Amino acid sequence: MLKVLIVEDDLMLADFAEEILVEHGYEISGIARTVAEAVALARHSEPDLVMLDLRLADGGLGTDVAVQLAARDRPGILYVTGNMSQVALIHGDACLAKPYRSADLLRGLAIVAEIVATGKARPPFPQGFQVLNPAAASQAALS
Repeated sequence: MLKVLIVEDDLMLADFAEEILVEHGYEISGIARTVAEAVALARHSEPDLVMLDLRLADGGLGTDVAVQLAARDRPGILYVTGNMSQVALIHGDACLAKPYRSADLLRGLAIVAEIVATGKARPPFPQGFQVLNPAAASQAALS
């Protein structure tokens, strides 16, 4: 069972994601709304995957969380954001555009888990999904 940390400032979206993920066998290691909460929860719970919004409640950015987690055993990171135009140079494995369907979130996390495990991302990719990891993207293109 994979552990997922949800970092989302919109509590309705966070609860929606938690419900979907729990129904599909994921363990939720916590929900954070700020950079500080996210980093503290990640250090305490050591999630396998992080579902990470780009803009957080404290005015911080999800990229700040990703950078701090990179110093440790970095979990797989799926950005889930309405700001897809700002994801070109961020740390992480993939990005999923808001609004998203439940199936797209589940597939996106499965792809990120695959990237972490194998370094590869295999299609099909959900609508609004983008691989950020250059090595995984090149492997996906070759497949």
